[in-house]
Amino acid sequence: MHELIERARPVRLVIFDVDGVLTDGRLSYSSHPDAPEKEQSKVFHSRDGLGMKLLMQAGLEIGIITARSSLAVARRMADLGVPHVHQGQQDKLATYQNMIEHLALSHEQVAYMGDDIIDLPVLRRVGFAATVADASEFMQSHCHFVSKHHSGQGAARELCEFILNAQGRWDETLAYFLR
Repeated sequence: MHELIERARPVRLVIFDVDGVLTDGRLSYSSHPDAPEKEQSKVFHSRDGLGMKLLMQAGLEIGIITARSSLAVARRMADLGVPHVHQGQQDKLATYQNMIEHLALSHEQVAYMGDDIIDLPVLRRVGFAATVADASEFMQSHCHFVSKHHSGQGAARELCEFILNAQGRWDETLAYFLR
C-alpha cells in the first residue's frame, strides 16, 4: 500500500477511458438505421463526475482519451468542465504523448484508468496505472491500482478519492462540504 501511495503523490493529470471505465462498457445503438454513431446513449455515474470535479478543484488536470466518438461524452465532459477531451483516438499513446508534452508533465505525474488492451500502451507508461474491478485478470496484472467498484459504478470516483488521500488533500476537500 505504501508503494501505491508513493505512486499517487506526484500525479498532476488523471486520464480516463470512457467505455468500460466511466460507463459499464455496454453500447446502446438506436434502432433507426440512419442514426449516426455519435448519437449513442451512454450512462455515467454521478459519483464519478463529482470525483473528477473534486480533483480539478484540488488543482489536478483531468483528461479523457477514448477510441469512440460520442455526443453524449462531449456533453458530459462539457457539463463537468473537463478540459482535455480526446475522442475517436485509436492511437491512445500518441494522444497521451501530446497531452503530457502540452502540459509539460513527466510520465510519473500521470494516472490513467483503462479497462482493455487498447489502453495498454498508455497504462505501461504512466506512473500510476489503474483499472476497474471487472477488467480481465490480464488487464489487472498490468495495473498498480484495481478499484473495488465495477466500470460505470463508481470506479473512477474510487481512484479520485485515493489520489486525493495520497496527496493529503482529502480532508481539505471534505472541509468544504462539512462547513
